[in-house]
Amino acid sequence: MGLHERRQREKENIRTSILDAAFSLAKTEGWASLSMRKIADAIEYSAPVVYDHFENKEAILYEISLNGFHCLHIELLKAQRGHDNPEDQLKAIVDAYWKFAFKNKEYYQLMFGLGMQCSGKGMMKEEFSSFQDMLYDCTYKIIKKNGSNPDNACHMSHALFSAVHGLISIMMMRNDDIPSTMNKTTLDETVSAFIKSL
Repeated sequence: MGLHERRQREKENIRTSILDAAFSLAKTEGWASLSMRKIADAIEYSAPVVYDHFENKEAILYEISLNGFHCLHIELLKAQRGHDNPEDQLKAIVDAYWKFAFKNKEYYQLMFGLGMQCSGKGMMKEEFSSFQDMLYDCTYKIIKKNGSNPDNACHMSHALFSAVHGLISIMMMRNDDIPSTMNKTTLDETVSAFIKSL
């Protein structure tokens, strides 16, 4: 391995260490307490080294949020591919989204700005909207199958996304006084009612 390749590999290793340390700190202390200095201390480098790889904390948060959206996208695809008809796909996709949110709370909070500023404003990428796109696709197919007006698919799927995200947000921000079973039951009933309404 040449000197250039070795330096590139070292640079990538430091970059990965920065992202891993930032995510680990967020899990233990919360996103609000994250700072470039804490990240530098965690990887045992000086703060200028962290700034060599990322312009600021926002750039680190954006990179982590991209990884979160990528992981979510993979889970949604698995859920979708496990079923043939759009009704079952829709239920599976919503269920996978719900499970991802609560299994990966730190990711979800960062991805959607729960209790903090949303990361990556104005820098959206394809995977940011994969859940909404899949909801639309299933909704459109169900509407077409039922002989209803397909022009309503966009509005209807957006309403479902808002309901699902709203339930998750309530659960995450007020989990001390809201039973988890209530919200999951509400979610399942909402999806069933939504499918019947199409």
